[in-house]
Amino acid sequence: MTTETYHSKSKPKLKTVELVYCGLFATLMMIGANITSFAPFMVIGGVPITLQAFFAVLAGLILGSRLGAISVTVYMLIGLAGAPVFARFSGGFSQILSPTFGFIVTFILVAYIVGKIIEKRPTKTMFIVSALIGTIISYLIGTNWMYAAYMLWFGAPEGFSYSMAWLWMMPPLPKDLILAVFAGIFGYRIQKVLKVGKTR
Repeated sequence: MTTETYHSKSKPKLKTVELVYCGLFATLMMIGANITSFAPFMVIGGVPITLQAFFAVLAGLILGSRLGAISVTVYMLIGLAGAPVFARFSGGFSQILSPTFGFIVTFILVAYIVGKIIEKRPTKTMFIVSALIGTIISYLIGTNWMYAAYMLWFGAPEGFSYSMAWLWMMPPLPKDLILAVFAGIFGYRIQKVLKVGKTR
């Protein structure tokens, strides 16, 4: 085996179509993050209700674990570099201290886990189940991160508690669960058409 062959196998490069798909989902994450700009009432307790969880789950379902995680990571890095792509058109490295930044980090994990599940069992039922699992994971990690941020460095509002943190997350939960089911159904159909899974 030549050195060239070894490196080509150990470090698979992204194909042009894969780069396009990653860019597409990074863009969808940007759009989904700023739904509240058009509907300001979709902010509960300082937490914007967005479509980021939906697109992160969809990235994992359609692109698979590797490309899904890459696309969400690209979105995060663009925001940290200063582009106003996070919720309410925020951006910059200082956003890492935001109580809701944990959700953005979690979306990378969500896309990866959802993709891994589908790679092992690509059935219509598992598309829906994995989408629900991914959504639940985003809530579990994101909400606990938010609580820790408020308690440790951000400055919690008066009367803030762990129960209040979860209370803030209850309004968007039904929406995200419904969207997770839709993502599972839609992802199953579109993935068969695009056949991106072949490049995972």
